Amino acid sequence: MSFAPGAEGAPPRDAPLPAALVAVWRSDSVLMVFDRWRQGWELPGGRVEDGESPRQAAVRELLEESGQKPDGPLQFIGYAGFVLAPEQRTEYAALFAGRTAIVGDFQANEEIAAIRWWNLRDPLPGRVQPLDAYLARLTREWDSGLSHHQG
Repeated sequence: MSFAPGAEGAPPRDAPLPAALVAVWRSDSVLMVFDRWRQGWELPGGRVEDGESPRQAAVRELLEESGQKPDGPLQFIGYAGFVLAPEQRTEYAALFAGRTAIVGDFQANEEIAAIRWWNLRDPLPGRVQPLDAYLARLTREWDSGLSHHQG
């Protein structure tokens, strides 16, 4: 796994960018979703559909998977690189972050069994995807900087 800061719309050229992830913060906790197939907690996100930008995919996936909406435009953070097993194929996901003060309704669905607001300290029940925990911590640094600038 890797992380590359960069400009939105200018991803690394060594692998495809088929996905988008989003870290949404409420107070001091980040939203995590429990994926039924992978049996683990992860950041909301998924595939970028034809004709869709990674930013649009992040907003869509956030709503589809968790029922949540950010308070304002998402902030582009960078590109998360990961290797897919078993074929050992490298891909990137565009990483975005945002905040919300209002918790929307969540309905469990075929893909996502539950959502939790995680403070990055207390353990979640079950397994947390290591890449997602790492990326959540990266966006926490962004969120902390934003909070200081707003104060």
